[in-house]
Formats: sequence, C-alpha cells, structure tokens
Amino acid sequence: MMQVVTVKDKLADNHHNIEMKTLFDESVFQGARAKFGTVTIPPRSRVPLKGTGSHEEDEYALVIKGAITTMSGGKQYHVKAGQATFIPAGEEHWAYNEREEDCEIIWTLVKR
Repeated sequence: MMQVVTVKDKLADNHHNIEMKTLFDESVFQGARAKFGTVTIPPRSRVPLKGTGSHEEDEYALVIKGAITTMSGGKQYHVKAGQATFIPAGEEHWAYNEREEDCEIIWTLVKR
C-alpha cells in the first residue's frame, strides 16, 4: 500500500547542527532493506563531525540545494545541486559544506 509523508512533519535526528530525517525504513524485496530520507548540512558543518563514517548499506544521494566537498574511498569530490552520488557499503566517507548556504540532500540506503 502506498504511504505518503510530509518532510516538515517528520522529527529530525539532530547531530550537532545537522538535521537528518528518515522518511521510510522498510523491508523491500527478498530480504533487502531500504531507508530513505533527507539531510540538511548548514554552512561550515561536517558529517561526521570528526573522522570518517561508514555503514553496511549502499548509499545513493542527490544534492538538491547547495554543494558539498566529500571524501569517499580515499578520493575527494565536489558535488553540487543536480548531481547524484553512490557510495558502496563499507566505504569510509565524510562530507563538508564549505559554502555560506545550507546543503540539502535526499539519500537512500539499501542493504542487500
């Protein structure tokens, strides 16, 4: 059955000044699991705050506003609005918003 949620009505899981919202967390097909949500990274903010992060899911992300500098797999990238990224499960990564405007991202985590 289709579900509809309103992003502004979902509670954020705030980490320092980063606003992360999980909109859906569902089993999808034959044991696969998907999480879907948004994150807003304010100016001069980093995720995670120090070091790198990783997770057991593949990560797909679409920058819808602003831009970030990110490191994944030992390489640095500059990703801006209209660009999408893929980070394989287990790969260490971080993101930093060096601009003066929020960076808004839609993300999906998929565990096979």
